[in-house]
Amino acid sequence: MLSSTVFIQPTSFFVAKPHFFPPKPTQFSLPTKNFNPSMSTFGGFSVNAQLSSDNEPRTLIEYVGKGGIDVGDDLVILIDHLQYACKKIAALIASPFNSSIGKCVEGSGNSSGTDRDAPKPLDIVSNDIILSSLERSGKVAVVASEENDAPICLSDDGPFVVVMDPLDGSRNIDASIPTGTIFGIYNRLKELDHLPCDEKASLNSLQSGSNLVAAGYVLYSSATIFCATFGSGVHAFTLDRSTGDFILTDPSIKIPPRGQIYSVNDARYFDWPEGLKQYIDTIRQGKGKYPKKYSARYICSLVADFHRTLLYGGVAMNPRDHLRLVYEANPLSFVAEQAGGKGCDGKRRILSIQPVKLHQRLPLFLGSPEDIEELQSYQDVQQKVNPGYLV
Repeated sequence: MLSSTVFIQPTSFFVAKPHFFPPKPTQFSLPTKNFNPSMSTFGGFSVNAQLSSDNEPRTLIEYVGKGGIDVGDDLVILIDHLQYACKKIAALIASPFNSSIGKCVEGSGNSSGTDRDAPKPLDIVSNDIILSSLERSGKVAVVASEENDAPICLSDDGPFVVVMDPLDGSRNIDASIPTGTIFGIYNRLKELDHLPCDEKASLNSLQSGSNLVAAGYVLYSSATIFCATFGSGVHAFTLDRSTGDFILTDPSIKIPPRGQIYSVNDARYFDWPEGLKQYIDTIRQGKGKYPKKYSARYICSLVADFHRTLLYGGVAMNPRDHLRLVYEANPLSFVAEQAGGKGCDGKRRILSIQPVKLHQRLPLFLGSPEDIEELQSYQDVQQKVNPGYLV
């Protein structure tokens, strides 16, 4: 079921791990005077890296393994394969050859949405990279992806189910705007094992978001950041391109109780319901419960807009029935809640909604708890009409 187009050209990009991440450079030495090993450099900038017991920066796999929070061997193996796939995607996105790789797979793959949502070439390649890696892990029973019409059975006894958007915001790539991968991980429902493959794959994929055991996203931007929760807080790991390791740089992220930023497509203001208009007008003028004027920040890349909101607070939203519950809203809402924030559709808590189909759409509001509560107090915030737009 997996496409064979993943490792086509240029072949040097998909041959061996060292081609992506060469050994740590040895042509220079770090200064020893006043050197703090907790300060690691990424792209010329210094960030605070969390150290392990041996005074070394803690990697993603070390942190989730027995030396850290110990999520269990099976999940560690799955995360290891997932992070490796995301490193390959990060290298592909940054490659000057990505357009030529896209051409070789153009026209392949399946689309589950409208023309705007039709898979772009790099969507398909990213999907295949992750599917291949998850299959090799041997720990995944079912994968449900935005790029496939139906869930895919990978094994009968894999302990986990993975839902994902392999490359969110891919239409931004040509403009070098941030993109991302979104994922959620569930336990396989063993009580469904007796059912036919298609049926048990579908039911496993349509679990309530409250059943998630892990979720997160990978941001491909000036830095590549793997941000995840395993049910005990949210932790961000930054890719050290000299070693190929994701290093723990932001443990236990807490979203501010309130921010001063809202993120939404203001061009559709005149199509919004009155409640949403009133909310935006109020916070813009500094007349809301927070007596400061809000600023608008909108990238039109869900992972990037959410990542900024997670760090700085405020609210990121799409009031239309546009975003997918299973592999976008649920994973990001789980991350938001684990960081002390909230995720809703304007009325209901996202994680309480029972999915009924794989590509089910809904409005999505994510952010600081006080901002989300104030937004919901306006009640009429879901956009029901979409006149005059093709996208």
